[in-house]
Amino acid sequence: MISVIQGSILEADADVIVNAANSHGIMGGGVAGVIKRAAGQDVEDQARAQAPIAVGQAVLTSGGKTKFKGIIHAPTMPEPGMCIPAQNVALATRAALVLADEQAFESIAIPGMGTGVGGVTAHDAAVKMAQEIRTFAPRKLRSVILVDVDPSMVDAWRQEL
Repeated sequence: MISVIQGSILEADADVIVNAANSHGIMGGGVAGVIKRAAGQDVEDQARAQAPIAVGQAVLTSGGKTKFKGIIHAPTMPEPGMCIPAQNVALATRAALVLADEQAFESIAIPGMGTGVGGVTAHDAAVKMAQEIRTFAPRKLRSVILVDVDPSMVDAWRQEL
């Protein structure tokens, strides 16, 4: 089941949330900064301890001070602040789905990947994310929640799905 919601990822009704990360695990601005402020410094420390995390891979940390069972850090960029190709969105989305399923989470909330600092358009991100979600064959994962505060991202997902 795929649902699209406009709002904060921190309000999603999911077992685990995704941080569109960088390979160093540094949680600076954008969604990563929002998650870090809510979860606490310990979550960034856990992510950085598992770095470098290649684009196309993902790591799991605790949910910190949030209600979530965990936070999946799926890099869209090797270095903080990079503009990225849309293909990195596909790689990061797939990595997050695989890890969530391997860890037996039933629901995952994913923000617009690569659309902030990464510079990928909402449309291109929606296309790549929808392709990966549609072709993924989960064993345990039952629900994917696409959530973003940006109305253009939400509209792009709705058009694509």
